[in-house]
Amino acid sequence: MEVSPISIILVKSDSKGDRLLFRYPFHIQKNRETSSSQRKNPYTLPITEDLLQSPAQLCSNINRENLTGFTDEVLSSLFVVKKELCNKKFELKVNDVRFVSHPTLLQLRNKQEKEDGSGIMLVNIVFALQALASHSVVKCYHDLSKRMGIVLKYEEKRCGYVSEQTQLMTTAHDDIYTNGPGSAFQIILEKCSLASNIKKMYEDLCNTGLVNLRINKWIPLSFCLPQKVHQWHMRGKIVEPEDIDRCMNALRPYHSLLLLHPLQQMNDFSSLDGSPSLVRMLSQYSPLKNLQTLAVDSDLTLSHVFELTAHLVYWAKATVIFPLCSTNKYVISPNAPVHLNSPLVEKFSDTFPGLNLVRVMSEYSLPTSLGQKCNPLCHPSQQSQLVQSIIWMLQHHLLLQLHTYIQYMPTENGQLRRNMDENKKHLASPSPRSSTVMSNYQQTSNDYSRAESESGASTVSETLEVASKIVNLESASFASTEEDKQDYQEELLLDFPDEERTSIFKIPATNTPEDLKLFARLCRKEYFQGNHHIEEIMYLENLRRSQLLQLLDKFRDVLITYETEDPAIAMFSCPS
Repeated sequence: MEVSPISIILVKSDSKGDRLLFRYPFHIQKNRETSSSQRKNPYTLPITEDLLQSPAQLCSNINRENLTGFTDEVLSSLFVVKKELCNKKFELKVNDVRFVSHPTLLQLRNKQEKEDGSGIMLVNIVFALQALASHSVVKCYHDLSKRMGIVLKYEEKRCGYVSEQTQLMTTAHDDIYTNGPGSAFQIILEKCSLASNIKKMYEDLCNTGLVNLRINKWIPLSFCLPQKVHQWHMRGKIVEPEDIDRCMNALRPYHSLLLLHPLQQMNDFSSLDGSPSLVRMLSQYSPLKNLQTLAVDSDLTLSHVFELTAHLVYWAKATVIFPLCSTNKYVISPNAPVHLNSPLVEKFSDTFPGLNLVRVMSEYSLPTSLGQKCNPLCHPSQQSQLVQSIIWMLQHHLLLQLHTYIQYMPTENGQLRRNMDENKKHLASPSPRSSTVMSNYQQTSNDYSRAESESGASTVSETLEVASKIVNLESASFASTEEDKQDYQEELLLDFPDEERTSIFKIPATNTPEDLKLFARLCRKEYFQGNHHIEEIMYLENLRRSQLLQLLDKFRDVLITYETEDPAIAMFSCPS
């Protein structure tokens, strides 16, 4: 879908009449002559025959990406709206062209508003788009037209800028009408700064999607078309503002910011933005810090850091990642250009002399953690180069990070056949506790036999009595332990179904109350439903990685782990 404008049109209406003042581009394509002009017999009616043979085809007003089929007078009549429609969204579809604008009423400077309205001027900057443009694209262009109207309204009030510019444009049109054929638009472009601003706006929207103007060399006007600006680093993917909003809603304090441009180049953007807090945050920026740490180091609130992050992401100045650390696991992005003729190969070699991009990326054919790549025997400069190369590949979306997700599968259908076979063997063999009791009983019997042979019949009854007490004590202790175990197990898993509790009780780790308590708590909070990765669980529950990994190992019979990307930032890590 093409999101660039077809044309930008400026019309005005005041007490002197309605007029189209400027349009860009203004190279009008001449209509080709139809075959009817070559008819030999002036009395033939080929048009009637065509209408009878086939239905009329849809007329197109776009020829080679230029707006055609509309005269200046027609466009002026279309876009000079009534006063009731001013300061509102204006949208009109004609054939395959959609026009969108925000008509604005201006109070002319040095003139008092009169009853006949001679002190009022309507200014309308109209964007011609393809009719199939999405709702979000139309909304963005309406916002730009509205901003332009606000700037012109302010400048007219301040110094009469709009009156001066429209007078120059009107004079150019009148001179061409009086003196003969010529290009009034070309003369206007050379004399009027407003026309030059419209031309630059059109070129910026078509080329980059970023508009940075200074109207009348005074008022800055900045605008971002996200559907266009994200294409340079997302390889043609259309990023809608709604997609960015969803990503920002899923932003968490453990995420990190990754600038897509060198920090030195961000100074121009921060000065244009005019936000001192943005400058302060960028001064403390590091892809190794999460947003919470960045907020503390910048002395800003976390919510404000979120807002600044959303601002940078919207303007395609940054993306969202997980902070770089030794446990991060990376793999080649499915859409990464890995061929030898990729322009990124040369760009990578210029940034990292002596390294080859294809060879470096081949090391991530399988999921590889940063800790596996870091050799403690390497020189610190080599480790720094490794980190910088990963940052570079993340900036160009060549790598994506994999996170470990957990799925709770307590039933037999969710367990491996190997585990079920082991459980059957376990049920067929005597339990460890019963074996211990039996061993103690056999040892006591042996002692009894030895005592009988050595001491005679007089000590038999005493030895037998001692053995009986030992067996009774151990049996009572075992029964008490089993009862206590069942009590806390039943209490911790009270709301679990019977089938699930049966599977969980077979796990030896359930004998430890701390492990079972943590397992039950995480299950109840639905962390084991495949929607939360390990890093998120660690943050939300204040757990150490080793503590969580040990729990996963102990309950591996009912917990399944798998690795995939974080859906919260998948839009920026794996473009389609």
